[in-house]
Amino acid sequence: MKKLSVVGLDLAKNVFQVHGVDADGEVAVCKQLRRAQVRPFFARLYPCLIGMEACGGAHYWSRELTRLGHSVRMMAPAFVKPYLKSNKNDRNDAEAICEAVQRPSMRYVQPKTPEQQAVLHVHHGRQLLVRQRVALSNHMRGILSEYGIVMPQGVKIISRCLPELLEDADNELPMLARHLLAELKAEHDQLMERIGRCEQQLKVWHANSTVSQRLAGIPGIGILTATALAATVGDGQNFRNGRQLAAYLGLVPRQASSGGKDRLLGISKRGDGYLRSLLIHGARAVIHHIRRRLKAGRPGGNPWVEQLLLRCHVNEAAVALANKMARTAWVLLARNETYCPACRG
Repeated sequence: MKKLSVVGLDLAKNVFQVHGVDADGEVAVCKQLRRAQVRPFFARLYPCLIGMEACGGAHYWSRELTRLGHSVRMMAPAFVKPYLKSNKNDRNDAEAICEAVQRPSMRYVQPKTPEQQAVLHVHHGRQLLVRQRVALSNHMRGILSEYGIVMPQGVKIISRCLPELLEDADNELPMLARHLLAELKAEHDQLMERIGRCEQQLKVWHANSTVSQRLAGIPGIGILTATALAATVGDGQNFRNGRQLAAYLGLVPRQASSGGKDRLLGISKRGDGYLRSLLIHGARAVIHHIRRRLKAGRPGGNPWVEQLLLRCHVNEAAVALANKMARTAWVLLARNETYCPACRG
């Protein structure tokens, strides 16, 4: 086998496709590998540049191949797609990856440590449990509404009010429906406990992470947002400035410009939607407290937000504040600084 310069690796569960070129750009290898053959194959190669898509298992293989002395670059699948020359299959995908990783303007995904991945898995597991809890509570509310019982909104209303409804003999609930609601309530309570345990794990990790604690000093960023930012962004060195981080989170305007005429639309909503939603919800909380203080005749505490609320809708102000929070977070991460309330703009 010739000495390889660049390798495109198409990841999969069991069958991996390899496309390698030499220093002259000539195809030197194009073959399939079983999962057990991947590590021995790359162990026999001289150190080279390996490109792969940032998909399931990519961070694991990035760490494994880096240990073998190779330089690994991960790319978003959307950035690899334009280099696909023909129909989509493993062979063409590996060739497209090999071509894309050689582009000087290509943007790469920063590898995550196992600890960062574990924190994000706790976040996503908690999010899954929350969706299940919401679906279960909506189902129980729907059952009760069929018998003329409408419950107030709130997360803890079901756990507090449902036992009284089940014991009330005067309502029209059939016994079969009472047994079903009792089973669903038990499942709802278990989901609440599991969500609480996930949040407790994040609190413990936050208490042991100085980076997460510094991020939590920004108004509007709590433990959930701080831990998610610390695990997703890391030290922030993968972004040149705060605007790049805001663009990565989809908090900048989407453009439809042509012919030298700029046209800005709504936010792009690219990147991590979960982290973007956390920042926007945090910004809404800050704006809520500022408007409440202004309504009471007291200073809002943030002149920039107060001026923003005078000239735009509250939703636009929330997105603008979330954008500013993301930029501030980048400064704290990249420059290893601590948030100073007196220095904010």
